Amino acid sequence: MKILSIQSSVAYGHVGNSAAVFPLQRLGHEVWPVLTVHFSNHTGYGAWRGPLLAPADVAEVIEGIADRGVLGTADAVLSGYQGDPAMGAVILDAADRVRAANPDAVYCCDPVMGDTGRGMFVRPGIPEYLRDVVVPRADIITPNHFELDFLAGRTTTSLTAVLDAVDVVRATGPRDVLVTSVLHDDVPAGSLEVVAVSDEGAWAVTTPLLPISPNGGGDVTAALYLAHLRTTGSPAIALERTIASVFTVLERTLAAGTREIQLVAAQDAIADPPTRFVARRLR
Repeated sequence: MKILSIQSSVAYGHVGNSAAVFPLQRLGHEVWPVLTVHFSNHTGYGAWRGPLLAPADVAEVIEGIADRGVLGTADAVLSGYQGDPAMGAVILDAADRVRAANPDAVYCCDPVMGDTGRGMFVRPGIPEYLRDVVVPRADIITPNHFELDFLAGRTTTSLTAVLDAVDVVRATGPRDVLVTSVLHDDVPAGSLEVVAVSDEGAWAVTTPLLPISPNGGGDVTAALYLAHLRTTGSPAIALERTIASVFTVLERTLAAGTREIQLVAAQDAIADPPTRFVARRLR
């Protein structure tokens, strides 16, 4: 595929495009990275340097791609953290232009806004903007459990409730939903689940809960799920392959004792996902 990925970038470490581009390329896809920021490192360190790019500058880069006559040949648009509605408007415009030129193209949005235990960590108004404007115009979304609950306007503590919440969100627009870090009443102790839902049905995988939550894991997950879903056409296979790769990356990171995810060290498990987790059909 050819993927237009509009995300942040860091020189040191792996978040945003610095987490998504390499895995996609390792799978053999062509990626056109458009940067929304270019920082020295991710903001989780508490200090960083580098520019926050203006939405108009990002739009100029996308327009330059269009000038080459290739924007309409993209198969997908991928986005992650959106810190400003003006930047969101640029991303949505790009997605609309790509899909208008290529009706088979999709827009995959990771609606980054918060997490269990941390609450919302984006600016006030961004969660509502994502819920009301961005998510309804996406084809694929990859929220975590906390973000799903916000998007659906409810708190879910059972697997049935999680699926009902996904149905509420899917009714607003996106057809494919991947929910990460799912913890409900029936998840075994020391485990978590990831749930994929589409028009074809719903599936889940259960994995051990590793004592690690590094930055960038969600960015890798969204990129890999987009790639595997579009190349296989199967949410179940995409779920299995994505989680197998991401889990291996997290294992390597935990073993290395590093703060940054070990993408390069785990690249073989990205290019050729191991058979580790079996997706069980929920409906």
